[in-house]
Amino acid sequence: MTDVYVVTGAGPVGWTVAEQLAALGRRVRVLTRSGSGPQHPLIERIAGDAKDPEVLHTALAGARAVFHCIHGSAYTAAAWRAELPAAEQAVLTAAHEAGAVVVFPESLYSYSEPDNVMKEESPRQAVGGKRGVRTELLRAREAAATPTVSVVAGDFFGPRVRMAHGGERMVAPILAGKSVSVVGSTRQPHSFTYVPDLATAMVAAADRPSAWNAVWHAPTGPALTQMELAHAFAAAAGRPAPKVRALPAWTLRAAAMFSAGARELAEMLYQFERPFIMDSAASQAALEVAPTPLETAAADTVDWWRQQG
Repeated sequence: MTDVYVVTGAGPVGWTVAEQLAALGRRVRVLTRSGSGPQHPLIERIAGDAKDPEVLHTALAGARAVFHCIHGSAYTAAAWRAELPAAEQAVLTAAHEAGAVVVFPESLYSYSEPDNVMKEESPRQAVGGKRGVRTELLRAREAAATPTVSVVAGDFFGPRVRMAHGGERMVAPILAGKSVSVVGSTRQPHSFTYVPDLATAMVAAADRPSAWNAVWHAPTGPALTQMELAHAFAAAAGRPAPKVRALPAWTLRAAAMFSAGARELAEMLYQFERPFIMDSAASQAALEVAPTPLETAAADTVDWWRQQG
C-alpha cells in the first residue's frame, strides 16, 4: 500500500507543504473544516474537524507523516490556549495509532533570550501571553509518545502569505505605488522566512528519522531590516523604492489600552524594536536544505500578489 502524507490546515504553510509533497509524487490528504486545499491528482481534500478522533482515524489511515499546520481562530493567547493544545493532542494520539511522525511549523515566540542570535540550542522558556503558549506546546510535543519534529521559522513572506508584516502590510501598498508603514523600526535587522523554504525543511525532516524528536530551524537568509525587505519587493515589482516609515512604538502601546488587536500586536513589539535574528546553519546542514535567494523569493511573492489582482 502506498504511503499517505496528511496535512491538516490549508493556510500558506499547509497549502505549500501539500503542493511540494504532490510535486514529489506522493499521495496527500489535506484535512480542513471546509475541504479546501490545492487541486492536484495526488491530493485528496477532506472536510472535517482536526480535533475529532473519528475524522482523524479515517484521515490518518496509512499515514507515514502528518504535517499539522492549523492555527488559532484569533491572534490571541486566549484563543490559542483554548484551541491549539487540544487539537495537537488529538493529532498526536491519532498519529501514534497510525505509526506516523508529526511535523509542526513553529515560531520564534518561545525563545527566552531573543536579544541573542537564536539557534537550535538556545533556551525556549518564554512565559506569559502568546509566547508562553508556544513554550507549552513545545513541551507537550517533547513529552508525547509520538515522534515529532518542530521546524521554527521567522516572520513569513511568500505566496499566499497575506496577514503578515511581509504580506499585505508591505507588498500591497508597494504594488499600489504607496508608502509602507511598519511597526518598531525600519532599520533593525529581523529574520524573515520564505514559506516555501519552511515547507521544504518540514518535508526533509519528515523523511529523516534521525531528525525526529528535535527542533530545527527553517532555512532563512541573512536578517533584513523592514526597509530592505520592502525595497526587495519594490525591485522585484519594477517599482521605485517606497518611502518606509515606522509607526512609533508608543502609539501602538497607547492604542493597546483600548484595542484588543493593538494589544496583541504590542506584545510582540520587542521583535521589531531590537535585532531579532535566527541562525539556521545547523539545520541547513542536517536537513540538506538552503534558503531561496532573496531576489527569487521576492519575485515569486510579487508575482503571486499580482495574480490576486
